Amino acid sequence: MAFFELHDKFINNTALVDDLDRHYTYGQMYALGGQILKGAKSRSVLLLLCDNSIESISTYLAALRKGIIPLMVSSSTRENLLFTIYEKYKPAYIFMRKKIQKSFTSCHCIREVSGHMLFEADSVENYPVNGDLALLLTTSGSTGSPKLVRQSYKNIQSNASSIARYLEIQERDIAVTTLPLNYTYGLSIINSHMEKGAAIAVTNKTFFEKSFWELCNRYKVTNFGGVPYSYDILQTIGFEQMQVPSLRYITQAGGKLHEQKVKHMVSVCETKGIKFIIMYGQTEATARMSYLPWEKAREKSASIGIAIPDGRFVLEDDLGNEITKTGQTGELVYYGPNVTLGYAENYEDLCKGDEFNGILHTGDLARRDAEGFYYIVGRTKRFIKLFGNRVSLDEAEQLLAKNHYTCVCGGKDDCLTIYTVEQGKNEEIINYISGVMGFHKNAFAVKYIREIPRTQSGKVDYSSLL
Repeated sequence: MAFFELHDKFINNTALVDDLDRHYTYGQMYALGGQILKGAKSRSVLLLLCDNSIESISTYLAALRKGIIPLMVSSSTRENLLFTIYEKYKPAYIFMRKKIQKSFTSCHCIREVSGHMLFEADSVENYPVNGDLALLLTTSGSTGSPKLVRQSYKNIQSNASSIARYLEIQERDIAVTTLPLNYTYGLSIINSHMEKGAAIAVTNKTFFEKSFWELCNRYKVTNFGGVPYSYDILQTIGFEQMQVPSLRYITQAGGKLHEQKVKHMVSVCETKGIKFIIMYGQTEATARMSYLPWEKAREKSASIGIAIPDGRFVLEDDLGNEITKTGQTGELVYYGPNVTLGYAENYEDLCKGDEFNGILHTGDLARRDAEGFYYIVGRTKRFIKLFGNRVSLDEAEQLLAKNHYTCVCGGKDDCLTIYTVEQGKNEEIINYISGVMGFHKNAFAVKYIREIPRTQSGKVDYSSLL
């Protein structure tokens, strides 16, 4: 039985609690979702403006159960991108919190439940949708693109099951929402806990808030997840001094955590009796592809670990040949049932079948050690991650060019560096790119260069900027 179906043995288990002291059993959670989506048509698309709330989670799970395809975006998505997505995918329904209500044309409210509203399009566009399609997520980037990843029922179920197995999630576990619901990593935490009849403490509070830690202790939270930036915050606020005795493990994904920070977190967690588990994944693999067993975290602090259950990695050279020797670098290629169906650019793509066929070329360069553990050493494509969100450096350049800035982009995870030939415009450029991409100004650095370096063929010589 799929994780989003109501298991008889879990019906009275606590499923969701929140900082308003609301408690929902699995039975109550499924009843709430059913109430919100009552009468909604199967195989239609639901634009779900997510926040970390009991209502959003219940609606997401009800949509999967009813054969409705949730298109998950943040409730704080910029209006221009939100309306672009709306126009390109023509959803039949829109769900949002009442207080952040957006003005969509040709829609009317058909239901209001617990401060949330369900809208229906005045005229529903009928278009074919593939029978395996379960879920639509953005590609982790925040560059203004409406490109989505098409995930199947098999994808989300297999990944939820694999994660629950290697993390050894139990019914008594309770996770807390430290990541957005529309982010593949945050969503996978929900899915894997639902798979085991465990619970979620639902909050929009952050590590910086005292009330977050009070909630963790009130509900005896056993685990949480974070991206590299999350662990920067934990180090800043002195996580080693925090008292959450119920914690039994914490996880990290969404980008590479510096080796020294890994070792620091391992030391802190060992003192606290907590397991620290590093993982690696992409939206195109539903969520996660590898994990580093906690016992190996200190010894192999630079590693992404081994493939998850039911998945496997190979390394390929430039000609597509498999690399079998240890220590050699090649592109990391993943095989598994969690590899998604492919991409969508608009509603016409939703009828497409499986274009990846269980194989994902990650775009990451990696090597394998003698024990079979993998290490990311670079990227074949120009991507970095900003606070867990994958961002295309090429798309960033295009955005800057649209506003007539002469720039090229480089950088590393959590810092996108903009090289410009224009003097005195550092602050102006940062304000612009921060606004259009939706990241804090601290995610960007601007450096003046006299001219853009180029190779003999006229291409930008990015290597000379390192």
